[in-house]
Amino acid sequence: MIKLGNITFYADDPPTLARFWSDVFGYPYREFDGELRQQLLDSGLTEEDLAKRGLAEDPEGRGPRLFFHHASEAKSGRNRIHLDINVVREPGDEAALDAEKDRLVALGAEVVRLVEQTWGPWPERYYQMRDPEGNEFCLQ
Repeated sequence: MIKLGNITFYADDPPTLARFWSDVFGYPYREFDGELRQQLLDSGLTEEDLAKRGLAEDPEGRGPRLFFHHASEAKSGRNRIHLDINVVREPGDEAALDAEKDRLVALGAEVVRLVEQTWGPWPERYYQMRDPEGNEFCLQ
């Protein structure tokens, strides 16, 4: 049996992007501090290594753990994979979707477009968005 470990993002500013995604999911900020920091430093990592990493983690262990690693080059082109973020709401409650879109924009996300279409028998309405570093995700 296997299970998902991390979803890893390459980022220009990993700690800042980790804070954005922590806010998206309502996770508390996670820092490499205290005993964890010392354990990492004792294992051979440097302060510079730690400054180039970030983490967004559900303290209850139910949601995804996101890990952020410093990118060696600028992002170009579209992601080959993206996250679909579901808004918990009643069917047809478009106001809740729109309110969450507005909250994420206030955190630093960008709306690419609103998609309203049907896929087979299913209606779809979602926002294609980008995080502060341009990584695409969908809010549905």
